[in-house]
Amino acid sequence: MSADMSFFHLIAGASLVVKLVMLLLLAVSVASWTMIFRRRSALLAARVAADNFEDRFWAGGDLAKLYREVSASPEEVIGMAGIFQAGFSEFARLRKQSGTDSRSVVEGAQRVMRVVLSRETDDLETHLSFLATVGSTSPYVGLFGTVWGIMNSFRGLGNAQQATLSMVAPGIAEALIATAMGLFAAIPAVIAYNRYSNDVERLINRYDNFLEEFSTILQRQVHSPAVEGGRRATD
Repeated sequence: MSADMSFFHLIAGASLVVKLVMLLLLAVSVASWTMIFRRRSALLAARVAADNFEDRFWAGGDLAKLYREVSASPEEVIGMAGIFQAGFSEFARLRKQSGTDSRSVVEGAQRVMRVVLSRETDDLETHLSFLATVGSTSPYVGLFGTVWGIMNSFRGLGNAQQATLSMVAPGIAEALIATAMGLFAAIPAVIAYNRYSNDVERLINRYDNFLEEFSTILQRQVHSPAVEGGRRATD
């Protein structure tokens, strides 16, 4: 009589350790996919917000008005808009203080914007370390389950008087399922990590470039009676 080699039967017939490994890999895979979709939505929202804010900033309008508009919508104060709001607020505060030279005003605004940039970087990189960990360790966890299952199969084979392929094949097959699950959890995590790391780096570069250009505008406007519309530093 041939053994039942169906996928679910093999999992049900696996040893306790192999089942625990499979359960762990299943939970990790679900968590990984959840974070993949969440990071995708967050990075897409960050790119759209950056595009929209750049269009408004470089339109040449009054920056004080833009600051009031951004501050009135807390949900918009993310990414590039958050850097702008923090920098402009500190610039205006230092500018009102008597005895503060122009260099100190601009440097103070830059320090505040650097702090916000660091916070935005941390937000963009959220869960990326988890994806990297899943991608690097899941195959080894699956391999552990496979090795353990094969050990049990050969231990049972050693107690048999007559060894046949049908006796050892189910045990090896159920053990290899653990490796397959490890790869299933690892491959999407590695692909997502590489893709999102590149997206995060590009966004951070955009934020950093904006910070430098905005600092140049503040430097030019520090002696002006009012801070007016944004123009690219190269204009």
